This record gives sequence, C-alpha cells and structure tokens, in this order.
Amino acid sequence: MKKIFTFLTENQSHIYKIFLYVISTVLIIYLLPKAGQFKYDYQKGKPWQYENLYAPFSFTIKKDKATIEKEETRIRETSVPYFNVDKSAKESSKQEFNYLLDQIYNDTLFDVSKVETIRISELVLDDIYKTGVIEKIYNYEPDRLIYIRNDSEFSEATYNQLFHIQDISKKIKSSISAQAYNELGTVLGKLLGRAVKANIILDAKFTEETIAAEITNVNPNRGVVEKGGRIIAKGEVVEGQKYQILNSLKDEYQSQIWNKSNYYWLIIGYTLLVSLVFLMLFLFLKKYRPVIYANNTKVTFIFFNVVLMVLLTTIVVKEIGAEYVYVVPLCILPLMLKAFFDPRLGLFVHVLTILLLGFVVPNSFEFMFLQIIAGVVTILTVSELYRRANLFISVGQITMIYIIGYFAFFIIQEGNIEAMEWTTFGYFILCGLATLFAHPLIYFYEKIFGLVSDVSLLELSDTNTKLLKELANKAPGTFHHSLNVANLAEAAANEIGANSMLIRVGALYHDIGKMPNPTLFTENQVNSVNTLNEIDPTESAAIIIDHVINGIEIARKHKLPDRVIDFIRTHHGTSLVYYFYKKELDTKGEANMEDFKYPGPIPFSKETAILMMADSVEAASKSLKEPTSSKIDTFVEKIINSQLEQGQFLNANITLKEIQLIKKVLKKKLNNIYHLRVEYPE
Repeated sequence: MKKIFTFLTENQSHIYKIFLYVISTVLIIYLLPKAGQFKYDYQKGKPWQYENLYAPFSFTIKKDKATIEKEETRIRETSVPYFNVDKSAKESSKQEFNYLLDQIYNDTLFDVSKVETIRISELVLDDIYKTGVIEKIYNYEPDRLIYIRNDSEFSEATYNQLFHIQDISKKIKSSISAQAYNELGTVLGKLLGRAVKANIILDAKFTEETIAAEITNVNPNRGVVEKGGRIIAKGEVVEGQKYQILNSLKDEYQSQIWNKSNYYWLIIGYTLLVSLVFLMLFLFLKKYRPVIYANNTKVTFIFFNVVLMVLLTTIVVKEIGAEYVYVVPLCILPLMLKAFFDPRLGLFVHVLTILLLGFVVPNSFEFMFLQIIAGVVTILTVSELYRRANLFISVGQITMIYIIGYFAFFIIQEGNIEAMEWTTFGYFILCGLATLFAHPLIYFYEKIFGLVSDVSLLELSDTNTKLLKELANKAPGTFHHSLNVANLAEAAANEIGANSMLIRVGALYHDIGKMPNPTLFTENQVNSVNTLNEIDPTESAAIIIDHVINGIEIARKHKLPDRVIDFIRTHHGTSLVYYFYKKELDTKGEANMEDFKYPGPIPFSKETAILMMADSVEAASKSLKEPTSSKIDTFVEKIINSQLEQGQFLNANITLKEIQLIKKVLKKKLNNIYHLRVEYPE
C-alpha cells in the first residue's frame, strides 16, 4: 500500500495528464455524430478524383431541397381552398335592412311604398346570396376552383362567382329595373351596404390541413439506382444529376447500413483518431513547450478550450442549423493561446481543433480551409492585444478573409453568383463581432486559471498601482533602481525578441522585498552610515538574502501573477553575496559559502536571465567612479561573464549570441546614462 501511495505521489502530474487525456477524448467522441462517415470526399463543380464508382446496393435518388420546395409551392398555388356557409347570415341581413329602413322611412320622402321597397331589397338579397357573400378579398385568380361546405355537403364554384360586399352598388343596378334603381338605388345601396353580412368564410385550418396532407404525400425520390450501376466515372465533373445521386448514396450509406455492430466499430475508429490528435498535442508540448507541459493548469486550459470549441460548433450544427456554423468564433482559440502563450502553439492547437471539427460540419473541406486560413491570419495580425484598436483591425481582416474565401469557393462550385447566399456574409460579420469577446474572455480566464496576458501586464506596469506607489514612498532609491533596471531589461528584450512587456513588469517588482527594511540597503541610505557594516557579516548577508523571500511573500499577498513572482525568485539566482563573504573571509580567515548564497532558483527563461544581467549591471554601475566608455564596457563584460561561469544561465534557454547582444545593449544604455556633459560657465 505504501508503495502504491508513493508511486501515486511521485507521478501525480503524469496521472493527471492521463486523466485529462481520457476525459477529453471521451467528451469529444460523445459530441461527434454517430453515423457512418462516407468514405468519398467530393465537391460540386469539381472533378471526381477516385476510380469509377458503382452502386454498392440499390438506392433511391433523392430530390434536392430546391425541387421539393418548388413542388410544395406548386401544391399551395394549385390547392383548392375550402369555405364554410353561415346559414344565418342571409336572414340576419334581411332583419338588419328592415330595421334600418324603419329608422329612415317616411311616406312624404319616398316615391315607393315601404312594402315595395322591402320586396325589391329581398330580390337583391336573394341574388346576392345565390352563391355566397364574402367580405375579405383573397389573393386568388378569378377562375380558381373553390369548395363550399354546407353542413356535410360540398359544392364547387369558382372564386369569381362569390359576391364581394364592396360591389353592392353594382349588384343593385344589375338586379332591379332601371326605374326602381332611379327611385331606390341610392337608399338601397346605403342600407344594404350596412346590412349585408358575409355568409361565406374561408376555413383556413381545414384548407391548410389539406395542403399539408398533399405535401406529405409528395414523393421525395425521383428514381432508383440499381446495385452495380455506374454512378460516376473518374474525371467526371460532380454537378447536376451526378451530384444529387452522390448525395443520395451518402445519405443512404449513413442512415441504413449502420447497425449496432457497425456502431461499435465507429466508436473504435473515433477513439483512435481523437486519441491521435490529443497525443500529437501532448508530444508537441513535451518536445517544444516543456515549461507549459510541466504546468498542469496550462495544459488543462489548452484542452478545455479545444473541447469548448468542439462543443459550441456541435451545438450550432445540431440544434440551430448547419448554415450557422460560421457564426462560431473559432478564431478566439488561436487568439487566446497567443495572448497567454505564443503564436506557434496557438496555430498548432487551432489546426488540431479544426481537424476534429471536420467530423461535425458539412462541406468539411471548405470549412477546414477557411478556418485554417482565418487562424493563420489571426496569428499574423493580432499583436499587442492590450491595444484595443489592434483587435478591431485584426477582426476586420479576419472577417474579410472569410468573405473572400467563401466567395471564391462559391464561384468555383456554382460558376456564377446568381444563387449566392448573401446571408452567409452576415454570419461572417457576426463571427467577427463575437471574436471581439476575446477581451472579457481573457479577464475571465486569468481569474479562473491564474494565467497572465499582456493586458494584465500593461495594468501592472502602471507605476500608480498601490504596490509600486508604496515602494516609491518607502524605498525611493529601490524604486528608482527598479525603473532603471526595467528600461535596461526592456531594451535588451526587444533586441533578442523576448517578451519585453513581461520583463518590464518583472523588473518593476523584483525588489519589493526591500520595503520592510529599506534603510538597510545602500540605495535608500541618505548618509554614509551603513548599519550592516556594524553587525556580523553572516547576519548582514542573511538580511540581504531575505529580501528575495520577503518579496515573494509581499507579491503573493498582493496577488501578483506567478510569472511576475518568478522574476523575484530568480533575479539573484544562486549567486554569492560577495561583499560580506569577502569581509567574513578577511575577518575570520574562513567562511561557509552556503551562508552567503541566495537560495535560487537560477533563471529558467530568457526574460528572467535578462533581468539578472540588467539588475547586476545597473546596481554595480553606481560604484563606478568617473565612468568612461571603456570602464563601462569592461565592468559589463566582467559581471555577465562571471554569471556565465557560475552557471546562472544553464536553464534559461538563451544562446551565447543573444547574451552578446544583451551586453551590447546594456553598454550602449549605460553609456547614454553616464555620458559626460559640457561644464557650463558660472
């Protein structure tokens, strides 16, 4: 049991990576479609690149979406609408007419008797209600056949046989004699116009049910391909009927031939491919990014983003619609990884993610081509993410690449732009707008995973932050020294292509451990009295060394990122507090070197190595009397060569050529600082 516990403790990092590998693989497989994958990849308008294809089984040729939509439209246009009869409408209209007539009739005003007026109105109403009266005007052709349902009986008529209430005046004129019209036409028109009610009403629900039933009966097939029949020959262009037959074979292949046994083989195939993708990611990290590989939090962050992108794309394709797949802002992935790590890793992970998504999306070649190109553009254009304008410009360029790429694919496949789906360009614009969400997402990831980006570094480099203002107030000499070191280190980092923003922040905070006892350090002393010279050299060395430990504690208290704390830990490496070591040696004749050494670790990146050089050179430059160019060159060489001989840069992944360039920059900067000025006359 003890051996097992020891094994688990010693290998917990590797065990966690295996767990992460398995969980990520299972999640991706769960999200992938569980139908068979058609083994031929083809595109409309392109030549068939494989050997002659023969039908492996008999299958029906499916009609394409446009054909089915045309048939549905034709059914709707030619369908017979159904109308219901309201039997009470005619009698109600008569009663309403009589009531209105009673309200206005006067023997002295009318030349026709009331009885005669009612008789004539009934003749008109009988004529009006012969076929039926409608109030609403429908968009039907005049000769459109209609069915009129009266209880359980149906009768046929044409739409123009129905009477529209708006035509009441014309109907009165054609239904009665000219003399009667002259005497009663105006009155009848007004009264009947108010009294007549529609008795024919469209039964929209029944009509729609009838249309739906007809649409359901539409045959989705247009023919049959017998087993063994040739579908397409090598070199033939995939278009028209050939394209539709291939689509039909693909659908039939994916829907019918996969049984339970095939399903298990499908899972095995997915497992192998997805495992291979994640294995490549692990191997890349282990070989080219060992620092990231050793940090399980960073590895988790990378895998989380890959799974997240596959999840978002799968949800869009399955739940919303495959046509919206380009709304998913996949370029956020390389953008995030570049912000937190580096461009090469960002592009590599982006490509692997797109390979996985090839199983999910339709037109996988087109999708993968556009997304990989967009990812490359993201890596090449997005720089200095903390500058908001740069992100907007890059998003505009990414969107333009999407639009140009899609336009090119469309005209290659269709040969024209008449059927261009312009709404897809809108999806690309939405994708670009969603990519702008990168800024708040960076902040979210920093809090969740404890990472640090250039955006946070820019905030930390502000000398008005609480911690740096405290340093300036308590230890002004140390603060001034830190500013000088930051300028030197930043210039050196720019020269060799290191992260200048990170090193500047590290330099500003590297000596915050001197704040508890600032007057014990020479740069903060206002006179020549140095307390450390009055006590035992071993104790003095311990006080000097403790500023590293104190700095780490203060940094953690103020929640500085680990990448910044690394500069505090390593800026002296395992070097010797030589002044007090020599004093101990001269005083007692012997000295334990370990008592005068910083605890380390030694620098493990280019940035931490540069800070060690810049810090040592800047501090030592204060001791130069009458500095000249030759003196500066000599002491820079001496200090950095001494650090090299001590092996301080063995883990820093920095070359001798880069160290020479750093020396050159430091010499130039120090010469600018200590240049001799002309003495002005009094």
